[in-house]
Amino acid sequence: MKGFITRTLVLLSGTVAMTGVGCYTCDDLYDPCYPERYNHAARQEVNGAFAPQVQNGHVLDQTVWNYHFDYDEVKHMGTDKLTPGGMAHLSYLARRRPCPDPVIYLQTAQDLVYDPAHPDKFVSDRTDLDSRRIQAIQSFLNAQTAGRNVAFQVSIHDPAEPGMSAVPAGLAVSRMYGGSQGNLPSALGAGLANVLGGGGAVVGGAAAGVPRGGP
Repeated sequence: MKGFITRTLVLLSGTVAMTGVGCYTCDDLYDPCYPERYNHAARQEVNGAFAPQVQNGHVLDQTVWNYHFDYDEVKHMGTDKLTPGGMAHLSYLARRRPCPDPVIYLQTAQDLVYDPAHPDKFVSDRTDLDSRRIQAIQSFLNAQTAGRNVAFQVSIHDPAEPGMSAVPAGLAVSRMYGGSQGNLPSALGAGLANVLGGGGAVVGGAAAGVPRGGP
């Protein structure tokens, strides 16, 4: 018995000593910020991978393309005269909300005829046409935003023109608009059918003759 009491006192004194030097509590053994800390890190990783795609799309949206300028059929080369579509595109960029992006990108001139016998002339002609197109863009934007003090700058780049076949694009758009459908409740559909013309049958939760999805 005496030995048991002695061992008990030793254990108790050891526990008190450990408490005195510091022990881990329950809060120290797990992350109190779980799972928010890790959810935040996961969101940052996803957004970080998505950001370059967003930036690339924005740059292409801010681009003025070769087809935004008239083409000289006699000289077989592009000009620095903006087409109505080119002016509409620049107006769209100048009216972007909440404020326009002042950096406009110009596709370098690819609408020139290359002469293998005079490659240097091709380079000089492209440089000259790019310069004249930059001036045309600046002149139009300055007139479009007169009084708003927007300092636009035009940078030349050479991206591939984005696009896709019209057939899948048309299908995607039609399915987007046709994918949203609504149903009238049976009682409401029957009542509406009676109002519209006398007791039409209710089919599939909507009155016959009443288009799905509301007016």
